[in-house]
Amino acid sequence: MTEVIKKLPLKCPSCESALNVSKLHCTHCDTEVTGGFALPPFARLSEKEQAFALDFIKASGSLKDMARNMGISYPTVRNLLDDLIEKLNNMEELL
Repeated sequence: MTEVIKKLPLKCPSCESALNVSKLHCTHCDTEVTGGFALPPFARLSEKEQAFALDFIKASGSLKDMARNMGISYPTVRNLLDDLIEKLNNMEELL
């Protein structure tokens, strides 16, 4: 049987506002921590944006290598990175 991996929702299914974490649980010792915790910036990125950031790190920041690996042009990769930088900067302004 294939294990289903649940994806962390980023937006409220009712009003589409950002979600926060209210409980953390240790599966090893069953400890629970409750409170209001904001998600870290990378966790608030879409899966596609997270994958891009991970690929960027794995490519040691080489946009040329990323363009080759992704099969897209260098300017397209540069635009994707610029969009991601802008999104992260906007997240910081909201904190």
